[in-house]
Amino acid sequence: MLFQVEESEINFRLDKYLFYKLEELSFSRSFIQKLIKDKFVLVDKKEVKSNCKLKLGQKIEITIPEPEEVEILPENIPLDILYEDSDLLIVNKPKDMVVHPSPGHVTGTLVNAVMYHCKDSLSGINGEIRPGIVHRIDKDTTGSLIVCKNDETHTAIAEQIKVHSVKRIYRGIVSGHLREPEGRVEGDIGRHPADRKKMAVVPSGKNALTHYRVIREFPNASYMEFQLETGRTHQIRVHMASIGHPLMGDILYGNPKNPYHLQGQALHAMTIGFIHPRTGQYMEFSAPLPDYFEKLLVKLDRT
Repeated sequence: MLFQVEESEINFRLDKYLFYKLEELSFSRSFIQKLIKDKFVLVDKKEVKSNCKLKLGQKIEITIPEPEEVEILPENIPLDILYEDSDLLIVNKPKDMVVHPSPGHVTGTLVNAVMYHCKDSLSGINGEIRPGIVHRIDKDTTGSLIVCKNDETHTAIAEQIKVHSVKRIYRGIVSGHLREPEGRVEGDIGRHPADRKKMAVVPSGKNALTHYRVIREFPNASYMEFQLETGRTHQIRVHMASIGHPLMGDILYGNPKNPYHLQGQALHAMTIGFIHPRTGQYMEFSAPLPDYFEKLLVKLDRT
């Protein structure tokens, strides 16, 4: 792969630049730094260090080595299954569970769990590291997730997600009170220009639309329902933060002090609805609110 430094990229650190340029490949910053250290990255045909500051017009050549085989093993991790048939299952993902393996999370993921549960019956379209996974939710977001058992089901569900026909309703608790009890937040979402760990509403982002409804107000918070029309990374978290009402517990986009000592954002993927690929029938499933969420509602009610 070959890139050329543009005016807007002058003075970027090399590792930060490549983290941005290769984001579709989901490489970690440490992996990119290792590529540079192992001389798989050249700037104007020369070996450089990760902290090298880039100049206009420099040419950056990257060679991606053959990946080392990583064996993803089935693990006997209990699953909260809302529905299952020969084509798919709907699981209620708990908090603090990563959906698929990644650097630093090779075990204890949803994939490890469904590999044990489904044995060899999982779709393979997303590769060996993501068998059965057609969409995902954040590590600290709980709730409904579709897992596909074969490639035909995977393709059909992926197409429904692509055309935004899958019904996805979330529940969340945000800081403060909104001006209107119902509305929409529309803003293109892309990588944050200064902090690559975050997403943001930016002109260069992809179209994103979130519908919302206030269910109940507390003195300093609002219990809300969200319906996604698109499915961008961190969409609800970014949209609510962009209008001044970040999700409670979301230290990335909201209050870093986290007054209720929550483990991540108070966000739950409650309902998912779709057309079953084999039967052609519409199906809808809802995951109950997790205990931490119910307890937070009680605490807010008492404030």
